[in-house]
Amino acid sequence: MIKTENIFKTYKIGDSVIYALHDVSIDIQKGDMVAIRGTSGSGKSTLMNILGCLDVPDSGKYFLSQEDISKLSKDRLAEIRNRYIGFVFQSFNLLPRMSSLENVELPLLYSGKKNTKSLAKEALEIVGLSERLNHEPNQLSGGQRQRVAIARALVTKPVIILADEPTGNLDSKTGEEILNLFIKLNKEGQTIVIVTHDFNVAQLCKRKFFMKDGHIADNNE
Repeated sequence: MIKTENIFKTYKIGDSVIYALHDVSIDIQKGDMVAIRGTSGSGKSTLMNILGCLDVPDSGKYFLSQEDISKLSKDRLAEIRNRYIGFVFQSFNLLPRMSSLENVELPLLYSGKKNTKSLAKEALEIVGLSERLNHEPNQLSGGQRQRVAIARALVTKPVIILADEPTGNLDSKTGEEILNLFIKLNKEGQTIVIVTHDFNVAQLCKRKFFMKDGHIADNNE
């Protein structure tokens, strides 16, 4: 489903060239639940941006559903993001003046889908928020906001969900509930990649990649 081959990504700062990613090759199969773990500056966020079609590598190849997307245009990358990828962020990224239902419905409207309200309701039911359809983010707890974000990621029926530090803004009990929800979704067949610095979060995943200085330092399958 996802495969990178010898990915390099560099940034120039003054006269220095920084290797954000250095010869990164990974393989993620359908139905995997994978952790990409590393400290700040390890390259994990850069890798997530490439996997999420938010950026492209300087060299190397990235295949998503057997399509080489390494050199595609920005417009084509946007199409692929909307079709194949659901994002969950640490800061939830919900629009504050919109209800839970409206936040979840938004990706469907962008993609021109029909029956958007019923599909959004279905996604909110999956994450256990059928009673909070009309609540705005400031009327929800942190855990409920993250559930809305997960519903928004699920609503387009993506090939893969990319979660960036999804428990980072949550207390330990709420974080555990969110991780259990990811585990449940994975058991139902959803492919999930979690980017995290947290060892305990990574241990809940079936496979782990540990990043250091732009490299895959350890691949524990």
